[in-house]
Amino acid sequence: MKSDLLKYNVAAPRYTSYPTVPFWEAEQWSIEGWLNSVKTTYLQHKDQGISLYIHLPFCESLCTYCGCNTRITKNHGVEIPYINAVVKEWRMYCELLGNRPLIKEIHLGGGTPTFFSAENLSLLINGILESASVATEHSFSFEAHPANTTYQHLETLYELGFRRLSLGIQDFDPAVQEIINRKQSFAQVKTITDAARTLGYTSINYDLIYGLPLQKKSSVEGTIEKVLSLMPERIAFYSYAHVPWLKPGQRKFTEDDLPQDIEKLSLYERGRELLLKAGYFDIGMDHFSLAGDSLFKASKDETLHRNFMGYTDQRTQLLIGLGVSSVSDSWNAFAQNSKQVETYLDTVSQGKFPLVKGHILTSNDLKVRKHILNIMCKGHTECNWQDFQISQIRKRLVPLEDDGLVELYPYGLRVSKLGKSFLRNICMAFDERLWNNQPQSQLFSKAI
Repeated sequence: MKSDLLKYNVAAPRYTSYPTVPFWEAEQWSIEGWLNSVKTTYLQHKDQGISLYIHLPFCESLCTYCGCNTRITKNHGVEIPYINAVVKEWRMYCELLGNRPLIKEIHLGGGTPTFFSAENLSLLINGILESASVATEHSFSFEAHPANTTYQHLETLYELGFRRLSLGIQDFDPAVQEIINRKQSFAQVKTITDAARTLGYTSINYDLIYGLPLQKKSSVEGTIEKVLSLMPERIAFYSYAHVPWLKPGQRKFTEDDLPQDIEKLSLYERGRELLLKAGYFDIGMDHFSLAGDSLFKASKDETLHRNFMGYTDQRTQLLIGLGVSSVSDSWNAFAQNSKQVETYLDTVSQGKFPLVKGHILTSNDLKVRKHILNIMCKGHTECNWQDFQISQIRKRLVPLEDDGLVELYPYGLRVSKLGKSFLRNICMAFDERLWNNQPQSQLFSKAI
């Protein structure tokens, strides 16, 4: 990759939504309006089913690279009160919807979902399913820390219908693990992977990160060499998001400890090269999968979808987020829960939805959202370049075409093979809210 493409290493959203959260117009939003939007979307797409994201924020220790909403504690007495609140929140939504919703997708994220005991995770999922039906073609997945995941976790969740497992590995280099406080051995990862496959899990994902402090080319090569000996069905090879103004834990190290610019780009290029050589396909946005995995099939069939959970092969109009800080999406509106555990628990205990902000999408938001989803999920989109607003977008895309990232044609664009590594930059050209409201301070991590 040419070094002059480093000009695209700018702060850029990951586009798990459009508009992105910093540009939501909260003053136009209300809880009542949100709940009406949820009910309307559900009634219009009832047969499609809904997606559930459940945020489990607790971790026993802080991984200093982490940008997620977490609560650090070794007190496992927090599990039952939190589960009870999540189940109550869900039942409030069920009461709103008026019958047993059809669930197509569940994802447990965190935090560390495997902080919770297998028994308590069973209580959580059974509490959710008591008030719902499950689609025949459903997808249940969970994130896990290799150092605390047990066979009981895997077996219990498998029996509840989970078939996808995502393991947070990041890097196997001991020096990198030490500085980011994320320690798990290759032996632990292999044991969990082998056990999951024996039980019948059909898709295992490994999260890897490039650009971590003290990370070298040898770190990436050594990590990927170990990963390839196990051949997980999916690999997420993320760029480290350095946002210490949002996550103070990242101040354990400084920018001097981080690989910069051309060095960081070379880490990505080397990792990508090794994954492609091993038979993985580049899905986009740092995601890779084997040909037999449903993510690749969805990408090939152009049925891939992207939401607050990232890429998914399940498409639903309604995504409900449960738990602290979770974000929900009714397609025409977004809403986010309180980020504070105590506030969340207290609000739900009063029988109120723990929502604190959101956004109602305008007609133009919906148009832009369609284009961004097309670019990220299909690699192309159709545009009427003669439209004045769209013509402004085309002007922003011309330099990207000159650099070989996109091909512009009379009624749309197609992302090039090179451009697949710069999807965030391509989508930025369509981001009217970003262009019209240039932030005074950095809001997003850099694209590379």
